[in-house]
Amino acid sequence: MTAATGSPGLERNPGLRSALRAEWVKFRTVRGWLIGLGIAVLLSVLLTYLVANGIHSGTCTGTGTCSSGHPAVPTGPDGEAVADSYRYLSRPLAGDGTVTAQLVSLTGRISTNPVNVAPSPSATRPGLADWAKAGILLTPTARPGSSYAAVLATGGHGIRFQYDYTHDRAARLRPAASARWLRLARSGDTITGYESADGASWHRIGVAHLAGLPGTVRVGLFVTSPVVFHGRTGRPTQATGRFRHVTVTGATGGDWRSHGVGTSQNDFYPILGAGGARSTGGRFVLTGSGDIAPAVVQGVLGTNTVGSTLLLGLIAGSIVLIVLAALFVTTEYRRGLIRTTFAATPRRGRVLAAKAIVIGAIGFVIGAVAAVVAVPVGAHILTGNGGYVFPAGVATVGGVVVGCGLVTALTAVAVLALGTMLRRGAGAVTAGIVVFVLPYLVGSSLPGAAESWLFRLTPAAALAVLGVLPRSSLVDYPYTLANGYYPLPAWAGLLVLAGYTAVALGAARLLLNRRDA
Repeated sequence: MTAATGSPGLERNPGLRSALRAEWVKFRTVRGWLIGLGIAVLLSVLLTYLVANGIHSGTCTGTGTCSSGHPAVPTGPDGEAVADSYRYLSRPLAGDGTVTAQLVSLTGRISTNPVNVAPSPSATRPGLADWAKAGILLTPTARPGSSYAAVLATGGHGIRFQYDYTHDRAARLRPAASARWLRLARSGDTITGYESADGASWHRIGVAHLAGLPGTVRVGLFVTSPVVFHGRTGRPTQATGRFRHVTVTGATGGDWRSHGVGTSQNDFYPILGAGGARSTGGRFVLTGSGDIAPAVVQGVLGTNTVGSTLLLGLIAGSIVLIVLAALFVTTEYRRGLIRTTFAATPRRGRVLAAKAIVIGAIGFVIGAVAAVVAVPVGAHILTGNGGYVFPAGVATVGGVVVGCGLVTALTAVAVLALGTMLRRGAGAVTAGIVVFVLPYLVGSSLPGAAESWLFRLTPAAALAVLGVLPRSSLVDYPYTLANGYYPLPAWAGLLVLAGYTAVALGAARLLLNRRDA
């Protein structure tokens, strides 16, 4: 008799694996819920298509129906979007050699024209941007986006060695403005940057390895100066660098040649005139505007990304998952089947865990599948319209896909917990929409500071998974939500949503054990 009574006891108290199997069977046997999953994917893709198809302005590539903006942003050696606008005075260098120069002064001017009036060198005031740059630059070609290495002085960040737009190293010395000596040395594909306070004792700043450099490159002096911002208002600037003691060693040929790289008004970067270069008695004066750095959205307001057209689709898909997650638990309460479930699995926490795992897995798959389909659909429609799509690597796109899956999964699990607490489908759905959807709708209409905090503290923070525009410490820019930058990185936004989900699950577990079925 002992053995006989022991076996049924084990059947009435199955493990988590059995509970998971039972909950999965419950879900897949309800045809309406399976249809709902298909609707979630279709809605996400359809809304992505409609949003992308409705965009006909902003940054354009000159094709399709896009009606305003600049041509496409240059692409750097690693496929990243870059700003590459500067005044360059250069000559060829065949093989190895060095370039040395003393930067005597670096001054600047800032546009005073209103933002709705084209900038003009005649409407300016004195002022030097912190990231204004003047120095020596080596590049295989004077085309925007080319590989390069440079040693330079800045308006507010000292002397630096930079290469290929994203690499930066600060110098140790802080020499006086009249004692800034700079040197670049080439040895094959290796470029080394040096600094000196007197032109005699040199200190190495950094080394760059520019793979695939041709035998003959261009070397010389350059000046550039980026947009400066006061709040959200950006004003183009211009810098002037004065050089002397310019020497080039190695096999050189041809005269000095002045280039305005990326300085056309039709190019990507907003500039304050094309600038120019002149030389007198061994002294060189260059004036230029623009930037050599990672591209952010300045100059490309309205730029689209792999995530920008997914927002409405992600919200719509989340709403469908909210409904399904609520019904997944409240239907059993409404029909009285929850008693049977608890009889089969007396450990109520195990039932809640099994339901959470099942609905979370379903939510992740639906969100990720919808993103996998919607991302290329949105990009294809945007490019077909002539719109510029900010470049994104495989890892970035993969992060958006996984992020969308995690958003829908965590939202579904949290609403399941709400349904467990409220026991009413309508109440759980309403609460889920209020807590997990309404913050975005409200936040979009709030002023800047309030909007930022809402996207930090509410589940809307998780929408940061769609934010793929790059940030850079080399670019002074208001990285605000209005400009396409979420206040939290994707992982932090997901942690905020995960925190809400954990609290909801904890409360549901507590009430589940204290209340009657």
